[in-house]
Amino acid sequence: MKEYADMKKGERGAWVSIIVYIVLSMTKLGFGFAYHSAALQADGWNNLTDIVASVAVLIGLRISQKPPDRDHPYGHFRAETISALVASFIMATVGIQVIVSTVQSLWSSDTHVPDVLTGWVALFCAAVMLVVYLYNSRLAKRIQNKALMAAAHDNRSDAFVSIGAAIGIFGAQWGFPWLDPLAALTVGLVILKTAWDIFYDASHALTDGFDEKKLETLRKTIACTNGVRAIRDVKARLHGNRVLVDVIVLVDPKLTLIESHRICDEVEHRMMHSHNITEVQVHVEPLLKGESS
Repeated sequence: MKEYADMKKGERGAWVSIIVYIVLSMTKLGFGFAYHSAALQADGWNNLTDIVASVAVLIGLRISQKPPDRDHPYGHFRAETISALVASFIMATVGIQVIVSTVQSLWSSDTHVPDVLTGWVALFCAAVMLVVYLYNSRLAKRIQNKALMAAAHDNRSDAFVSIGAAIGIFGAQWGFPWLDPLAALTVGLVILKTAWDIFYDASHALTDGFDEKKLETLRKTIACTNGVRAIRDVKARLHGNRVLVDVIVLVDPKLTLIESHRICDEVEHRMMHSHNITEVQVHVEPLLKGESS
């Protein structure tokens, strides 16, 4: 199935994140300790926590590939949404840590100036993370994968963290020590905002929430189907990267069972053709007197 092929593609993005995080975390920690840069060290520890988030995404993608069974007749696609939720928690923890450590540094008397080389290392790592973000975000949009998109947002946040660290390091070199805490606080807030956005989307999907504007678009497509006299109810929910739609349509009560079934087929065809939705449950009922058509 196409969904399982997309999951395999999503795994590539998770593996790219894991490998890059391992290399960059070791690089940042090595240069940070060698050249006395607390900002670069913190960035390195941040990347180590990101490895855990990427592994969570990878596990979610693996579980999502399991075929339907007796306990999961719709499959295991929601595992990827749960992994996105876990990634948001990890990102929020990192954001809080960045803010707390920055506030603590404001009360510290340590004024040690790091080597300028650590600033260039931070900028190089930021550039690498931006490339990884572009790769994963494009792949996530192509396969409509929320977990991989969460990982991509994490990649972007990590690039901002590295840029913030570089600003702080260069600011210390140029005699502006206040740039370090300002940049760190800004980065911490950006990470928290990204974590909240991912948490909201994932929790909204897990509680069967669905965008009202998208639902109205689906309703209009169904209403325009030949033979549909009215729509009694239409519902939609997300199941991983899939959309499940349940609809009750009213038709002419004089139609035969075969003719009504053809209308169902046409609704399913239009939903798949116009919105790429393959899971549609259509229930047909006769249009009774007094009901609006």
